[in-house]
Amino acid sequence: MAERKANYDESRVPEYVLPPILICSDGTEVKDIKTWEEKRRPEILDLFCRYVYGYQPEIDISLEFDEFSRNEGKFDDKATMKQVTINVLYKKKKYPLELLLFVPNNVVKPVGVFVGLNFQGNHTISDDKEIKISTRWITSSAHGVINNKATEESRSSQKSRWPVREIIESGYAVATMYYGDLEPDHHQEYRDGIRAFLHPDGKNAGFKPDDWGAIGAWAWGLSRMMDYFEIDPDIDEKKVVVVGHSRLGKTALWAGALDRRFAIVISNSSGCGGAALSRRCFGETVYHINTAFPHWFCDNFKNFNNRENELPVDQHMLISLITPRPVYVASATEDLWADPKGEFLSAKNAGVVYSLYGKKGLEVDWMPESNKSFGDYIGYHIRSGTHDITLFDWWQYMNFAERHFRK
Repeated sequence: MAERKANYDESRVPEYVLPPILICSDGTEVKDIKTWEEKRRPEILDLFCRYVYGYQPEIDISLEFDEFSRNEGKFDDKATMKQVTINVLYKKKKYPLELLLFVPNNVVKPVGVFVGLNFQGNHTISDDKEIKISTRWITSSAHGVINNKATEESRSSQKSRWPVREIIESGYAVATMYYGDLEPDHHQEYRDGIRAFLHPDGKNAGFKPDDWGAIGAWAWGLSRMMDYFEIDPDIDEKKVVVVGHSRLGKTALWAGALDRRFAIVISNSSGCGGAALSRRCFGETVYHINTAFPHWFCDNFKNFNNRENELPVDQHMLISLITPRPVYVASATEDLWADPKGEFLSAKNAGVVYSLYGKKGLEVDWMPESNKSFGDYIGYHIRSGTHDITLFDWWQYMNFAERHFRK
């Protein structure tokens, strides 16, 4: 298939028509919550499973939670740090996942929590030497990683993306897990991930065209973290905010669509396959993402390389699946690869479903000014700068959560 060069010119965005959210496959118009919940929402969810992210396996597993480390004196005695192994038990086998959790002290428990996956290991979000260094496969391009293994030099290398102290001081807990615990981010490394572990053929797994990809596996892991929050007395399981940046922003949206236990869903610069409309073909496209990262989505998604208009869904429909829970989408002015306008338009067009519930969405008609938050149940901002998640972004998310949890 011929390569399509990335387009950054708005005048070259092709004409497109978005699939209607409120028209069922049989032509039924959705006019009420019942029709949405019982008919249209399941249809859209199934289409995303079949053609984009793949179906997660429907199998019986059990979980064991082992808190192997606790320190109540972190951040000048303002927080308790816990490290917990979540053991996934399946067919007499055990697969360990490692959760890092900071809970504020001297506040009324239980508390809400911001949860997200991290890119290079739990030890990279803080300079705290008690945090266990990941032993999983990590890309060698990461700081302090040699032969795909983390070293002490990699500690705190992602600290700027995780303002733990500020989150704690705002009264929220913060939890994370290395996404490579679930699935190494390499198309040939799945044999050591959760998809192979749960597959009947194990390391020799062969996946059907609509089987889950890596994003599905990462989203699955967020739900296992949610399982843990339900048994931790320090955490209010009704106030769990799932957040992700870039490919993990795609993951957060998919996890929020699949698992309605997440109270708020936040996508930071998630781009193609996340919040950005595929049909705009601006910046990264379906072709680009499937070529560079063939393991992220199900194989059926590759059928739409350079054929975005044939997709039965687009990403505004993904955001609509989060209704009626609050969702926040964020972009950055210099992050054209992620198509900020396409992210905004997805958020804007998802509002019709929120209206069914009598909730206000993103009541802005055009791309808004930068560095200011907009919207009600659908939030949006575009921050000055590049592809990153910053303290400015986090403040908007904390304010958004606080506003909704107080309603």
